[in-house]
Amino acid sequence: MTALTDLAPSSPPALRAGTPVSLARVAPSLWRVIDTQGRVIGHLQAFAEMGGVRYRARRFHVASRVFRELGEFWSADDAIDCLRFAR
Repeated sequence: MTALTDLAPSSPPALRAGTPVSLARVAPSLWRVIDTQGRVIGHLQAFAEMGGVRYRARRFHVASRVFRELGEFWSADDAIDCLRFAR
């Protein structure tokens, strides 16, 4: 298994054209997902797995003050859709 720091891409993952979010790098392999109104809707985390790179959708839960994982996906677009539509 590869550590997250071993997956430090120089740029965010390519997204489908027209995806209404922007990504801001927070750490190696971790991006803040920001909607068109400037609100942070969650985080996208890349990690290595046997079949390639997977993406984890995470959202901060204010009441418990922890990040909750919403799911793991083979596509960054699918992880971002999870964050967008699970609001």
